[in-house]
Amino acid sequence: MNRRVGFLIAIVVTSIIAVCGFIHAYHRYIANTPPMEPDAATYPIRGIDISAHNGEIDFERVKGAGKEFVIIKATEGTDFKDSMFVDNLRKARKAGLKVGAYHFFRFDTDGELQAINFMHSLRNRKLDLPAVVDIERFGNPDGHEATMIITRLRTMLTYLEKEGVEVMLYSNKDDYERYLKGNFGHYPLWLCTFTEPGSDIQWSIWQYSHRGTVDGIKGKVDLNTIKPEFYRFL
Repeated sequence: MNRRVGFLIAIVVTSIIAVCGFIHAYHRYIANTPPMEPDAATYPIRGIDISAHNGEIDFERVKGAGKEFVIIKATEGTDFKDSMFVDNLRKARKAGLKVGAYHFFRFDTDGELQAINFMHSLRNRKLDLPAVVDIERFGNPDGHEATMIITRLRTMLTYLEKEGVEVMLYSNKDDYERYLKGNFGHYPLWLCTFTEPGSDIQWSIWQYSHRGTVDGIKGKVDLNTIKPEFYRFL
């Protein structure tokens, strides 16, 4: 028994040391590593995306820092509405920023009801960029088959298009391969990747960092750039 207890204690201690080592390495090397910057000559236009989690934002200072567009969280699932969406949209437009809105797609709820929730927040509000549906596993529950997720997403997109909404999809490389590739290729893509996107995925907006610092925003913020052929929205 004593030998077994000693063995278990050794495992716990080793695990704690490993976790502490990871946390130390993260804060020293990863969290403090400057975000990559896309080539300014190729991608000169910069923007951000935000939600209520970013707190109060001084959009005049954001605009003064050289940002030209902001994509703002509006809704999630069938009933969640971002508490700062309306204010953020109004203040960003007043500051001269081009604006867009996004909905976080839930794997575990009905697609049409999600579309209705999104539409309710978008109604009578002018956007410069297509309305975005965010599809990713992070923040979603496990245990839902890809086929069901794709079906629910298609239902949502069909409803939005019937309402005359121009739609764009957001995802990372892994979830693009899992849910979007071969199913929703005719929609413009907002791609999240912290390395060069490459030429195998056609994208229109590139989210290249979650750790940006921008004047007018406290804490870290997502950074984006946009392909020249998408400038028509700006």
